Amino acid sequence: MRRMTMVVVGGALGLAAMAGYLVLNERPLLVPVVSTERDVPIRIYGLGTVEARITSKVGFEVGAALTELTTDSGDIVAEGQVLARLHPSEQEARVARAEAAVEAAAAGRTRAEAAVARARAVFAQSEATNARRQALARRDTISDQTAEEAERDVAVAAADLAVAESEIAVAAAQHADATAALLYERALLEHHVLRAPFDAVVVDRHVEAGTVVRAGEPVFTLIDPASVWTLAYIDEARAGAIALGQPAEIRLRSLPHSVFTGHVARIGIESDRVNEERRVWIACDSCPAQVYLGEQAEIRITVATLPEALLVPEIAIRGFDGHTGRVWTVQGGAATEATVIFGHRTEDARAQIVDGVTAGAEVVEVPVAGLTEGRRLRPDREDAP
Repeated sequence: MRRMTMVVVGGALGLAAMAGYLVLNERPLLVPVVSTERDVPIRIYGLGTVEARITSKVGFEVGAALTELTTDSGDIVAEGQVLARLHPSEQEARVARAEAAVEAAAAGRTRAEAAVARARAVFAQSEATNARRQALARRDTISDQTAEEAERDVAVAAADLAVAESEIAVAAAQHADATAALLYERALLEHHVLRAPFDAVVVDRHVEAGTVVRAGEPVFTLIDPASVWTLAYIDEARAGAIALGQPAEIRLRSLPHSVFTGHVARIGIESDRVNEERRVWIACDSCPAQVYLGEQAEIRITVATLPEALLVPEIAIRGFDGHTGRVWTVQGGAATEATVIFGHRTEDARAQIVDGVTAGAEVVEVPVAGLTEGRRLRPDREDAP
C-alpha cells in the first residue's frame, strides 16, 4: 500500500514538473521591440579644446633693452598700435651718422658738378686758343711747335672734362649709397617700436620692462578673436560621415548650461595613429563674449537627419562589425535570428537598420533570457495601450 502511494506521488510530481517545463518553455516570452522613429538627428560626439586659427608670437627684429610696454594680457589692440619700445639711443646715433654721410655725399656731388663746369670752361678756352694759333701758324706768324702745343692743350682739357664728368657719376653713386644706408638705419630705428600686426587680443606678455631681449624673442602672444574655433577629436569609426559645413553644437566646460552653434570648417587629413582619432575644427557661429584658449569643450556634429529610421541598440547586435550583424526578430510569433545591414549610428549607441528585416518582422530591442530560435514571443510595444 505504501509502495503504491509512493509510486502515485512520484508520478504526480513528474507530471507536474513536465507541465511546469512545458508552461515555461512554450508560453510566449514578452520581449520589447523597436518601432520606426521619425526625424532622427544623427550626431557625432567628440571632445576638444578652444583654439585660435591665427595665433602669433610677436617680438622685435633687433635686440636691445625694453624701455616701455603699453599692453598686458587680456588687452584688445588695433592693427598698428604700439605694443612696446626698445632703448633707441644707439640706433639714433647710427641714424645721425648716416644722415651726415648723406650730407657729405651731396656736398661731394656739388663739388663734382663745379669741377665739370670748370673743366668745360678750360676746354672752351683751349679750343679758342688753339683756333687762333692754328690761324697764325698758317700765316707763318708763330712757330709750328706753338701750334702743336695749342692742339695738345685742347686734348688735355677734353680729357680733364671727361674725368670731371665721370666724377659726377661717382658722386651720384656715393650719394645714392649714403641715402640707402640712411633708409636702412631708419628702418632699424623703426624696428625698435613693436606694433600690432592685426586687430588682436593679447593672450600673454612674456617679458617686463628693463629686460634685454634678443632679435626674434617673443614679447607678446596675440590671437585674432575672429579666428577662434574649437578643435575636436572624433573617433575614426564615427568620423566617416563628417563633411565641411555641417552644423555643430559646442558646450564649454565653464558654461555647461549654454549651447553655442558652429559648423565644420576644416577636417584634418592625418589621423592620430595612436588614439585613432580624427581632428575636426569647428568654426563658431554664436560665440561667448569671452573665450579661453585650451578650455575643454564637448562637440556634437549633426551629419544627417533621417526622415524615418528603425534603430536597434548596439548591445542587441551579435557580431557587429560596423556594417553588418545579427539581431533577433519576431516573425509569425516566433524568434528568428536575422543578418541585417546597418547604416548610421546615433550618439546613444543605436544603429540604423537599412536592410535584412523581412516584411512583417519586428526587431527585438533587448534580448531576454531563454531566447532561442523558434521560441514563442510576444512583442512588447512601447506605444501599446
